[in-house]
Amino acid sequence: MKKLLLATALTGMASAAIAEDVKMGIILGFTGPIESITPFMGQSAELAVSEINEAGGILDGQMIEAIRADSTCVDAAAAQAAAERLITSDGVTAIMGADCSGVTGAILANVAMPNGVAMISPSATSPGLSEAEDNGLFFRTAPSDARQGEVLAEVLKSRGVTDVAVTYTNNDYGKGLSDAFISAFEAMDGTITLSSPHEDGKGDYSAEIGALASAGGSALAVLGYSDQGGKGMIQAALDSGAFDSFVLGDGMYSDQLVADMGDGLDGSYGVIPWSEGEGTEAFNALAEAAGFDPASSYTRESYDAAALLALAMQAAGSTSAADYKDKITEVANAPGEQILPGELGKAIQILADGGDIDYVGATNVELIGPGEAAGTYREYNITGGGFETVQIR
Repeated sequence: MKKLLLATALTGMASAAIAEDVKMGIILGFTGPIESITPFMGQSAELAVSEINEAGGILDGQMIEAIRADSTCVDAAAAQAAAERLITSDGVTAIMGADCSGVTGAILANVAMPNGVAMISPSATSPGLSEAEDNGLFFRTAPSDARQGEVLAEVLKSRGVTDVAVTYTNNDYGKGLSDAFISAFEAMDGTITLSSPHEDGKGDYSAEIGALASAGGSALAVLGYSDQGGKGMIQAALDSGAFDSFVLGDGMYSDQLVADMGDGLDGSYGVIPWSEGEGTEAFNALAEAAGFDPASSYTRESYDAAALLALAMQAAGSTSAADYKDKITEVANAPGEQILPGELGKAIQILADGGDIDYVGATNVELIGPGEAAGTYREYNITGGGFETVQIR
């Protein structure tokens, strides 16, 4: 009988020692208008997850399982359904994503808040998300377009450009960025000849370009998506000769776009959230070793978003967002030992020992308010079919 009891006790202890996986959703537009950049974003988030698992996981050995879902970027109903499946069917306790601002807001309001799940977006930049009701569950690692609009206006002023036409994708992201840019540019005595939305998914944008060309302007500011309407507007402008210089927002930053346009974009320029420094260099080395391009849009922000979710869980000693949501800002900001990409295992150990960390990450992370991150931008020129850095602003 004693042997039987001992065997039963040992079996129970062994079962308790087998920790369940912690499931993290990665919801991005793997189809849709930014599908050329989301694979690298997904790989970046998964790189952070793999690094943590290889170091022994979180919370005394629990591994993190990353589960992908498709936000489509533009279809709010599809994005909500995908997020709901992540939570109710897959059992995720955190969401890295979403990507585009409209679907991110829809998931936050209709899925994340009702289910009490935290989410960190690497790329939803609409200024409206800073004011969204979120129950303390929404964060992002990219700065909002309120700042991008100012930076873009500053770039034009520094180049002596005084009048531009503007086209923007007709959604929350496009309208938010357009409003921010126009307000900043006009405050600097710039002139907007015409501001006009465009719809994604059309086969012909000649009418839209015709109206913008009639209004004039020394350049066309394109605040859209590189795989959809923004690309179509540029192609129509080049085909008609209406514009030969383009000012590009962050959604237009794409190696594939430049390749598709040949030399048509040479002389154009724009901005993209960017970072530099020891953390960025560490991430670049990790990404290159993993076999993907670290310079693609929002790769760094995706790594940092996934890392922050895991580190916050460790700091809280819990996988429940009710417990760890308040730890996200704590682990992201000073005080504490600075943590770079490649040091996530070290960070987990510091937290397990009761210490504090300041997660620098790949983007010099600093969370500055509800749904708001500080950040810097890369001003670039397109020359010879490639991107050339002018400066970091």
